Amino acid sequence: MAKLYFYYSAMNAGKTTVLLQSAHNYRERGMNPLLFTPELDDRHDEGVIRSRIGLEAEAKVFNKRADLYASTQQELETRNIHCVLVDEAQFLSRDQVYQLGEIVDRLDIPVLSFGLRTDFQGELFEGSRYLLAWADQLEEIKTICHTGRKATMVVRLDDAGYALKEGSQVEIGGNERYVSVSRKVFKDVFHGGKQVRVIDPLERQAAEKEEDTQTQLLD
Repeated sequence: MAKLYFYYSAMNAGKTTVLLQSAHNYRERGMNPLLFTPELDDRHDEGVIRSRIGLEAEAKVFNKRADLYASTQQELETRNIHCVLVDEAQFLSRDQVYQLGEIVDRLDIPVLSFGLRTDFQGELFEGSRYLLAWADQLEEIKTICHTGRKATMVVRLDDAGYALKEGSQVEIGGNERYVSVSRKVFKDVFHGGKQVRVIDPLERQAAEKEEDTQTQLLD
């Protein structure tokens, strides 16, 4: 029986990779997945979903005015659709989440949506709010904070590494603007004014190499 799924997490947990792997699994079995990606995510070529590890796939672009149920019906006129996958589902409107439910309930097609749960102020996105309320199944994709705790929140940083407390809810960016943290760290940096030091992977590797060298000299 078809279901509406919501896979949610903080940033950099691998949501897009899981989505693209799911699409690949359907294609490998001779099935047709239909992928949607929001128009406002302009980090990549239009109509392309791309993960940080290099996987990518073509997708239909939607904006706030798009009717996802109608788009799916239109696709069904030329081919079978076995699954609908939605990237950056936090950007969906309330009506569009309802339309995803219609795809499941009327067309009997499973819908897998992937997105952030909360914004940089700790508030629910519109799409996430209604997916949390209406989805048949909720799945958390886990990632970790730099402290080793589970990361459940996202903070938007200024150039000095301090949390921004005001601004538009939607501002596209990557590791240079956002960092995933635990609830404890979120409270420390957003409400307590502490600085977040984002560790660059190359910097971490250099530090670990230096530490190994010093250990060898001491042995």
